[in-house]
Amino acid sequence: MNYKKEEIYNADGIETLRKNYTEILKTLGEDTSRDGLEKTPERVAKAMHFLTQGYHMDADAILKGALFKENHNQMVVVKDIELYSLCEHHLLPFYGRAHIAYIPNGTIVGLSKLARIVDVFSRRLQVQERLTIQVRDALQNALQPLGVAVVIEAKHLCMMMRGVSKQNSVTTTSAFTGEFEKEATRNEFIKLISSTLS
Repeated sequence: MNYKKEEIYNADGIETLRKNYTEILKTLGEDTSRDGLEKTPERVAKAMHFLTQGYHMDADAILKGALFKENHNQMVVVKDIELYSLCEHHLLPFYGRAHIAYIPNGTIVGLSKLARIVDVFSRRLQVQERLTIQVRDALQNALQPLGVAVVIEAKHLCMMMRGVSKQNSVTTTSAFTGEFEKEATRNEFIKLISSTLS
């Protein structure tokens, strides 16, 4: 039995991207008719379609589709959420982890939705600073909690592969609202995401 992979894409968009990537490869001096590159423009077009699918996703709808009334007013933390994004300056990847917390105000959200909204905003051309704020604001707007905290740690291939070529640098960004603007609450959050439970 032959394996057939089925993927759903916007055919017109993929074709436009395919043609453009063909021209890019030719401009770089490549022979796009050789075996290794013959289907590369189409593969890259589909990859870029996947890596930027966040433009077609609605973080507010995702969050509001999983809200539950709950009398819980202590910190909820989900840490080490993997993220992969593309730097909008060089179209090179950056990748790392997001740590998110919120303090409910009568409403909680399904935990998987916190990871989903990281994908919504990371699957776009991004800068880490904006990504951090977008995740924070999406949570604040949808849940109206007592506070939101977001910390993102990431490595940027635009710093590792080109330019300064620094292999071990990690960029950390943070954004807070409400109760997390208070030093004690923020410190509790930082302690929780820094610890390893055994």
